[in-house]
Amino acid sequence: MSWDENSLPALTDSLPTGLGAKAVLPADIREMTVRWQAHQIITELLAESDPASAWTRAQLRALVEAHPDNPEHVLLEHLTATTELANAENGAVPVSEQSQGVAAPEPVPFTRRSRNRIEAILADKMLMTAFQPIRQLPEGHVIGVEALTRFVSDDGASADHWFNEAESVGLGTDLELAALHRALSAAQAVPDHMFIALNLTPATCADPRIPGLLEHSQLAMDRIVIDLNGAVPLELYPTLTAAIAPLRRRGLRIAVNGAEVGFTSMDQVLELHPDVIKLDRSFIAGIEDSPGQRLRAAAMAELARYIDAAIGAQGVETPEELEAVTELGMAAAQGYLLGRPSVHPLDWNGWIRSETETATSGPAS
Repeated sequence: MSWDENSLPALTDSLPTGLGAKAVLPADIREMTVRWQAHQIITELLAESDPASAWTRAQLRALVEAHPDNPEHVLLEHLTATTELANAENGAVPVSEQSQGVAAPEPVPFTRRSRNRIEAILADKMLMTAFQPIRQLPEGHVIGVEALTRFVSDDGASADHWFNEAESVGLGTDLELAALHRALSAAQAVPDHMFIALNLTPATCADPRIPGLLEHSQLAMDRIVIDLNGAVPLELYPTLTAAIAPLRRRGLRIAVNGAEVGFTSMDQVLELHPDVIKLDRSFIAGIEDSPGQRLRAAAMAELARYIDAAIGAQGVETPEELEAVTELGMAAAQGYLLGRPSVHPLDWNGWIRSETETATSGPAS
């Protein structure tokens, strides 16, 4: 099977309509879609010309030749080999490395293992992007997607684990920027009428490299929502506000979490005047049976109306929770009940096709 992504439109045209499309896709089509991003990562890595990564590219090229029909396996094997080399405590040179005629990187102390793991991710671009649908309430149409990072690793660690580890060794912003670059690239396959929510910590959002990345993404600025992940330190407000002001004037939107501890939520809302206030799973879980949660949600909805912001729910997992947030007037919702994250472009197109089918056939009797 070829890795050529030009065959994806034909596969998309054959996608069954309806919400159950994912379950009935033929196995070969589903395998093709997951390779869409894996092939992209490999192509970018092999196109580099940095002499310092010549050995890495030679090893990756050998893996591609050995597994021409399985790019995702190539990425996993490549990451494993690179990490093992970085953590080696002796100077032995693998035979495969000698055969390439390229000097291998020097082994590094074991005490730098965490930093080496993150640097391997950054150097080899072992990142993929999953999108989760965000649906308008009460209609249920998909109006946007949230970009979520997935790591091509062999240890099953969560994305939060990788980002926390990167932060602990001073590479948090670098990893966020790499994930942002990958998400902006993958977003080219998302239908034009949908917005893209991108998660960034406040510190990274204020980084001077952000405007350039967004401006060169080929996404219209009014399709981008920066989802601030975490509380904004008091001293960072002036820098953050100044950094995003030019982008907001061009249509970029800001979302903040309205479920932070204490007065943090109120501070962020009053200081930043966000376009979207989100209530996460910790706020939504069991909201149908909690008068206190419903009261707090109603108060946050009133604050959103006061500053002309939309309010949305994250982590909706039951029909009862969906009914409750709809009754409270929330503008949008996402969660496992409404669509799980997926790295498959055919799933993204399936969200649209199911809406088209519903609009054509009319409401069920």
